[in-house]
Amino acid sequence: MQDFCEIRINGGEPQRVPRDQKLSDLAKKVYGEDYEKAYLAIYNGKLTELTQDVREDGTIDFLSSANKDGQRAYRRSLVFLMHKALHELFPEEKPTVFVQFSLGDGYYCTFGEGRKATKKLLSELKRKMKEIVTLDLPITKKTYPTVEATELFARGGMPDKEKLLHYRSNSSTNIYEIDGIHDYFYGYMVPSTGYLKSFDIEPFDQGFVLRFPDNEGVIEAFDPPVKLFSVLKRTREWALAMDIDTVGALNDAIAGGRTKEIILMQEAFMEERIGALASEIAQDSNRKFVMIAGPSSSGKTTFSKRLSIQLKARGLSPHAVSLDNYYLDHDLMPVDENGQRDFEALECLDIEQFNSDMTRLLKGEQVTLPIFDFVAQKRAPEGIRMQLSDNDVLVLEGIHGLNDKLSYSLPKESKYKIYISALTQLAIDEHNPLSTTDGRLIRRIVRDARTRGTTARETIAMWDSVHRGEKKNIFPFQESADAMFNSALIYEMAVLKIYAEPLLYGIPSDCREHTEAKRLLKLLDYFLPMPTENIANTSLIREFIGGSCFNV
Repeated sequence: MQDFCEIRINGGEPQRVPRDQKLSDLAKKVYGEDYEKAYLAIYNGKLTELTQDVREDGTIDFLSSANKDGQRAYRRSLVFLMHKALHELFPEEKPTVFVQFSLGDGYYCTFGEGRKATKKLLSELKRKMKEIVTLDLPITKKTYPTVEATELFARGGMPDKEKLLHYRSNSSTNIYEIDGIHDYFYGYMVPSTGYLKSFDIEPFDQGFVLRFPDNEGVIEAFDPPVKLFSVLKRTREWALAMDIDTVGALNDAIAGGRTKEIILMQEAFMEERIGALASEIAQDSNRKFVMIAGPSSSGKTTFSKRLSIQLKARGLSPHAVSLDNYYLDHDLMPVDENGQRDFEALECLDIEQFNSDMTRLLKGEQVTLPIFDFVAQKRAPEGIRMQLSDNDVLVLEGIHGLNDKLSYSLPKESKYKIYISALTQLAIDEHNPLSTTDGRLIRRIVRDARTRGTTARETIAMWDSVHRGEKKNIFPFQESADAMFNSALIYEMAVLKIYAEPLLYGIPSDCREHTEAKRLLKLLDYFLPMPTENIANTSLIREFIGGSCFNV
């Protein structure tokens, strides 16, 4: 007699499901021909691959591309598919493809061994990937002793994975396989290659972009962010020149006693870039408004202060102005579709007042700038009197700084727009890029716990909302910036690890944020911890871990 479990699927009524049935087979019964839209599942509160069996009563919620964990699984699996296809094309070799970093809706990739990303090769690669999708080969997982896994990748010609696992504290490692080809990934995968029907490959620069579908399974027209790519490529090349381009390489440097050298070189590189921006601003006397914007936890405050110091060194008189001071009173702010005040909407700012004040300042008039009282949620009765002389510049920082709708009345030549973000130079290994969004989230967890008393659970809970606001109000304008600044420090995850891990371990296992906490803890586990005593009090990372000489 067959044994059954009582399962509530996707919030529906409880139903009897055969024990030991695979979740992938259950998804086929639930979704019919659309079963391939389910990539993972939450089984009794735990993120689970569809290759797992039904074992106990409870709830199962299937995750599609509309869910960020589902998206991650699809992307990882697509990289593995690409790796498998390359081995099919060059069966007598150990071909390598490097996933360098995220770019728009895909990953920028290059080939190893001097192999060029010609249109012919990319066409063959895409054709072979489609062929493997049609074969619907299973993606299986097997647990190896970490020592054996390390040797497996050494033989397979993947030294970055070999180096990464050398520092792995866990005695065992999960390895994935597609028809004899092995790989290691930071996270879960889809059940088989048949799920990976939607993708594209576009030649770009010296490599190519492996492109992903959107939430609806559609691949949009290729429109790469060229300025962002230039910054990512430059910082990646700098990391390669330092011989620290992967987590394993950073761990080697820390274990080898190079921490002081790494810190000094990183700070010198960053200061040189800030100085170059200041020089460019100072070269044109028409530039009166330096407008800085970037996503959450990019280090905008420290950057603005360090830029101001460099501007002073070039004979200018910078004045910091927060665009938040132009907030409308609380009861005048617009509401979103849920009836909540949308504090990130452009319409929350007094745009007319801002343009009037800035135009008058540009004419040399004296103006009283507003101050917003965040406790009272309204404009304070007092203000800041200001008048610009020939050497004065305003350093304006706020999420809408790059949006010309905010500063519509100001002449283009009077503005210098800077986009800042933490664009990590590291990759986990050959096929696993380090997410810049994860880096910013970990920064925010550490900073908010220290300065605002916010728990890691609370920060994670609000992060999706923060990220949606960035996609709407910041990212669309990044390519309009006159300059981009990368605020990521090559060593920062090794430092943040010390502060973030206790906060993440404090998230209870029975809450929904625990899954994300586990994922971030796994990421931090790849890094050796790095001491902080050699980090200067002017360093941007001090904005998050404490000890900054600036009022941040």
